[in-house]
Amino acid sequence: MMVSVDVFFVVAGQTSATLLGRYYYHQGGSSKWISTFVQTAGFPILFLALLCFPKSSGGGGASGDAPVAKVAVIYVVLGLVIAADDMMYASGLKYLPVSTYSLICASQLAFNVVFSYVLNSQKLTGLIFNAVILLTLSDALLGVNHDETEDMSGMPRGKYLMGFLLTLGASGTYSLILSLMQLTFENVIKKHTYTAVLNMQIYTALVATVASMVGLFASGEWRMMTEEMDTFRSGQFSYFMTLVWTAVSWQITSVGVVGLVFEVSSLFSNVISTVSLPIVPLFAVLIFHDTMDGIKIIAMLIAAWGFVSYLMQHFIDDKKARKAAAGG
Repeated sequence: MMVSVDVFFVVAGQTSATLLGRYYYHQGGSSKWISTFVQTAGFPILFLALLCFPKSSGGGGASGDAPVAKVAVIYVVLGLVIAADDMMYASGLKYLPVSTYSLICASQLAFNVVFSYVLNSQKLTGLIFNAVILLTLSDALLGVNHDETEDMSGMPRGKYLMGFLLTLGASGTYSLILSLMQLTFENVIKKHTYTAVLNMQIYTALVATVASMVGLFASGEWRMMTEEMDTFRSGQFSYFMTLVWTAVSWQITSVGVVGLVFEVSSLFSNVISTVSLPIVPLFAVLIFHDTMDGIKIIAMLIAAWGFVSYLMQHFIDDKKARKAAAGG
């Protein structure tokens, strides 16, 4: 049941957060640091969820028998990496149409296969390798498609390549974060409770939020907030609610993502993240009037093929595990 809840959180939260993030830019928002900040700033609402999951009989805190200092260092390092990753995602979403952005994000599955193989001893089969090749090909098609005319903000064409590279880098970093989280759960925290999941999300988000606040003030973008609110096309209240619900959506997504890493694996969590692949572009066409040209449609179909290829491997592994359990 918890896995099903986590899957819903990831798909619904990620779809909403991505569309709201693009809506912020579409309506006149321009601050990449504010966009970075809201990706983790909603973490205080998780303290309410923490009250619903009392510590289990496993004993101790969320870190079990692990030294508190060691866990704290891990949280700080992961939080800083998350802040950098959020900044890359925010920049990519600013420079790219949301449909293109979501398709490039599918490459995180290919990156995660590599990191899971190296860090988490995930086996690399023919179907999984096929998924990596297909997702890489999908991104390559988008990378060479420089004739983008659908960005309504009037960005120079050179920004497309920058947005592509930043989103690709963010996808790789995101996959590394998930593998490191799985490694932390397995080798350091060693507690099978949802409290451990929430603590991981709360404290890494706290560090990432502080880091993004430092960036916001150091860059001077905080001075733009009043002007940005006044010039937001749909009004000041809409500006405020866009940021609030973007923050809430990202926290819902993060709880689901970390929960799936904890309950299953980082690779499975990444696969579920790509479920929103065909959903976001469709909403983007309806809301932001993104165009779906031939190259983008082909890229989507190839990425979907890669996703199905991985699901087939997961089905085969599950079937073997059930047969082995029945035989035992």
